[in-house]
Amino acid sequence: MLISAILMFMPSIGCYISSAMTTHTASPDIETCPNCEKPQPLCICDSVKPTDNDLFVLILRHPQEQDRELGTAKLTTMQLQNSMLKTGLSWPSLSKILGRTVDPKRWGVLYLGTAKSSVPLLKQPVTVLTRKGNPSENQDKQLEHIEGIILLDGNWSQAKALWWRNAWLLKCMRLVLKPPQPSLYGHLRREPRRESVSTIEAAAYTIAALADDDSLAENILMPFSSLIAKAKSTKKK
Repeated sequence: MLISAILMFMPSIGCYISSAMTTHTASPDIETCPNCEKPQPLCICDSVKPTDNDLFVLILRHPQEQDRELGTAKLTTMQLQNSMLKTGLSWPSLSKILGRTVDPKRWGVLYLGTAKSSVPLLKQPVTVLTRKGNPSENQDKQLEHIEGIILLDGNWSQAKALWWRNAWLLKCMRLVLKPPQPSLYGHLRREPRRESVSTIEAAAYTIAALADDDSLAENILMPFSSLIAKAKSTKKK
């Protein structure tokens, strides 16, 4: 399942990115594709056409995340050339994960949902927040130099565990994404709020917004649309 983009656990924020309320698990009798991790009837490997994204996307997946039917963490990294998926509970630093030296201040931790701050959010798709949950005064400057975003994959409690076990996340920029539309999941997945979207949607919308190119989101989401279509077709049978 997804908590897709990053989620910030701060007292003043509605801390949560997108996590479905229902976990979908494949029948043990159905073979799973080793590449996309989907049950064979939902395999979307033929729909994947990797996008050469400038903004690096790092997904941290909780080891107990079980939603492999509709989850999109693996699909996201298949569709994005500059991305990485790590499964675990904790890592010593962002540089250790990536295997190269990076400045965490130039990376964004993204969470979805409405931030409950004393100052209204900006109208732009992606907003940088201060530690108090208010929009930063240096939006353009901070977003101009961002190198990558981090997404937490798991349900609410799993994402919260990932957040608290990785204190280095506090060094990253705090971002909030306002999705342009409800999740493509539709009735397939019951989300806790309208703003909740899948991991791949959060990544796609953020990349498109920062590049000011809506076509990027359309290209990135193609295999996800295929997955949704197959899931709906399978459900009808």
